[in-house]
Amino acid sequence: MGAYKEDESGISIYIVDIEAHPESNPTISQPKKYLGIGRMMIAFGIQLSIDASLGGIVTFAAKTDELLEHYIKDFGAIPIVQPMSGGPKLLMIADKSAQEIFSTYLS
Repeated sequence: MGAYKEDESGISIYIVDIEAHPESNPTISQPKKYLGIGRMMIAFGIQLSIDASLGGIVTFAAKTDELLEHYIKDFGAIPIVQPMSGGPKLLMIADKSAQEIFSTYLS
């Protein structure tokens, strides 16, 4: 399940929520039963961003520190300003990282 919207500043698609089967979460299940669901859902957000003339930029929050590290390491996400101490850890995927994720699904 995914929820997407254009952010308030109009510079990216904000991925409000991504939920995948728990057995596809690398921080919960090893080995993962389902591969690539999160990456595909981020690619869909990148497509929405391209369609909205926002250059493929997506932003989202990591729900846990483990997911934060996963998004940085495996997706090339960049931490962006945290609106409040102890609050959500916001990330952005853009440029080369967005292109690499998006091109995974081009044939």
